[in-house]
Amino acid sequence: MMLKLTVVKNNMDISQIIDPLNKAQRQAVCSEAQNTLVLAGAGSGKTRVLVHRIAWLAQIENVSPYSIMAVTFTNKAAGEMRFRIENLLKTPLRNMWVGTFHGLAHRLLRAHWMDAKLVENFQIIDSDDQLRLIKRIMKEMGIDEKQHPPRETQWFINDCKDNGHRAEHLNPQEFHGREFMLDVYFRYEELCQRTGLVDFAELLLRAHELWLKQPHVLKHYQQRFSHILVDEFQDTNTIQYAWLKVLSGNNLPDTHINTFVVGDDDQSIYGWRGAKIEHIRDFSRDFNAGASTGKKVSETIKLEQNYRSTGNILEAANSVIANNSDRLGKELWTDDSEGELLQVYKAFNEIDEANYVASQIEKWVDNGGKRSDIAILYRSNAQSQPHEYELVKRGIPYRVYGGLRFYERAEVKDALAYIRLATNRQDDAAFERIINTPTRGIGQRTVDIIRDAAKNNQQFLWQSAQELIESKQLSARAATAVQKFIDLMDELDCSTQSDEMSLSEQVTHIIEMSLLKEFHGKDNSERAQAKTENLDELINAVKRFDDEGDPLLEAVKESIQEMGNNDDEVLTNPMSEFLAHAALEAGEGQADEWEECVQLMSLHSAKGLEFELVFLSGVEQGLFPHKNALQDYVGGKLEEERRLCYVGITRARQQLHLTHAENRTMYGRSEMAYPSQFLSEIPADLISQVRAVNNNISSFNSSSYNKSSFSAYDENEADIAIGQRVTHKKFGEGTVIDIEGSGARARVQVSFDYNGTRWLMLSVANLI
Repeated sequence: MMLKLTVVKNNMDISQIIDPLNKAQRQAVCSEAQNTLVLAGAGSGKTRVLVHRIAWLAQIENVSPYSIMAVTFTNKAAGEMRFRIENLLKTPLRNMWVGTFHGLAHRLLRAHWMDAKLVENFQIIDSDDQLRLIKRIMKEMGIDEKQHPPRETQWFINDCKDNGHRAEHLNPQEFHGREFMLDVYFRYEELCQRTGLVDFAELLLRAHELWLKQPHVLKHYQQRFSHILVDEFQDTNTIQYAWLKVLSGNNLPDTHINTFVVGDDDQSIYGWRGAKIEHIRDFSRDFNAGASTGKKVSETIKLEQNYRSTGNILEAANSVIANNSDRLGKELWTDDSEGELLQVYKAFNEIDEANYVASQIEKWVDNGGKRSDIAILYRSNAQSQPHEYELVKRGIPYRVYGGLRFYERAEVKDALAYIRLATNRQDDAAFERIINTPTRGIGQRTVDIIRDAAKNNQQFLWQSAQELIESKQLSARAATAVQKFIDLMDELDCSTQSDEMSLSEQVTHIIEMSLLKEFHGKDNSERAQAKTENLDELINAVKRFDDEGDPLLEAVKESIQEMGNNDDEVLTNPMSEFLAHAALEAGEGQADEWEECVQLMSLHSAKGLEFELVFLSGVEQGLFPHKNALQDYVGGKLEEERRLCYVGITRARQQLHLTHAENRTMYGRSEMAYPSQFLSEIPADLISQVRAVNNNISSFNSSSYNKSSFSAYDENEADIAIGQRVTHKKFGEGTVIDIEGSGARARVQVSFDYNGTRWLMLSVANLI
């Protein structure tokens, strides 16, 4: 009845929007609730729902596309969503607010840099440049990097920002001997503020603070946006969730922003990087505004029909994930056939495992299958080596998915550093990266002298270098080398070239004059050739950007004009716009476009992808689930590992092979391995167990492949449990990660803190 009333009211033909949808998808797209949670299972068409929801709002509800904000987690997803929306609506939406959290935060800060207490042409720095600054600060403070790795401090700073904490908010007494991290955080904040640098975590924190500290800005956007849509809601971290709550006007009677979020609690696998599964579970409670509007306050809709995998694969996934508690609850199903049974191969070791996988790949290709339809998934990246070796030996093309993206490659970052310093002499991170790249006779001692002078005189490195030369505090040789670098950068100054050259011409000039091509291509190898080709491609990228621009950056003008500012020059320096675009692109952790080859990747990298044939390798206790999860007494980590298994299983469309080994070389030692408890959670009638007999692979249907097959579930009479902390007289303290047998034959596998992993007979181990 809801659809009929809507049609009569708007007198619109809605067939194009709703006909391609199933019943649950239609319910989601046409939801009239103030706040809607779409619980979208793997392969259930969540992107289609988001796109058709926006089309429904624009065409049927007469909502302006420019009053809709759609948030994604990758630029690729944002681009795909924009493309599909434009195709469905048959109109370009250049300035529509569709983007990642970081991209939209950047757009806000560019438009309101003064309200956000930033300099107008602030620069975005990536993870490497952030680490370089932290190393510099730690060195100035006399902190030993070997004793206190800078990456730990970098993680600490970013974690604080992701949770909304400035250095001033933290209590030094809570650090217990690690107070130096807080001191570094204070100095890092001061340095970034002084030099106009913004890291990725800062983008989100500063955008959130913009809402809290500038009510007029918040009110403007609350009046501007009537609908917020969020993809992959289960992956939001603390600051992202808080940012959305404030913008949505949660619990404010005069704010009526409709919130529509899509996610899957069963695919929440990024807790280790700050994602909070509680957010999707608590959505209906936390986003409860709207009672005063007369509309339904909240609604949860489940998308359970899967369009990807066979029935047997889905039943296996459902059975595994059912062992997790506190789920919102759903069960995937399909109209397609049951398909083939899951193949479980018990290998002798990791070499035999790789041999089995490679032989099955050859069989697939011989039968007409494509290599690009195959993926080898693993819990740890270290597991790829045996597979790579076997694939190379057999001449099977492959790619390790998740390699460095274009803007993350060293030669490209070198060129970008030249561009950054040519644009902004206050960019200390860029100065340090390229002062001796290519090598020009400036040693580390000279750099240290420049850095110390900058610290003592509260200056930028560029200014300190100039003054040290003028005051003759550098050796003649060092002064000459540094002066040549300064002269080069003056020649490359973008501010003197912008009126005479296009962006691509400026970048071409910088790359040529810096001699980066000669430096990276000096050995004439294929790798060197690839590096020079990347520098050429950078020029092409700048040319494309110059021709097409970046919708998020260009749309900043619109935001300022809406706020009553008549200044048309929002980002006055086009080169700064490109640098911001490059920095945001470098923040995506995705691989390049695929070739016709087998894909190797970690399970975390596989999320969102699908393949006809999937090999899930190393399904062993202590490896997957990871031993760290087995040491988690609360159980949250183990449940996330199980969600990761669910993600891995649901990547397969037609065939799924799960492999485990009897012995596996870990940390240079061959150790006994035991099948994962996750295998025992798959019903036996879904499995065809494969065995190697005299080096030939055979298969049979198993009717007894159940929990008794897995040592992790064997009971023992001793008072010992998996996850329990124990002490051994010789090996010290450790954690029990596996138990096998009972009575006098019972033994336990213990991961000792300082003596590796060992199997011990309980009757003689005398564990305490």
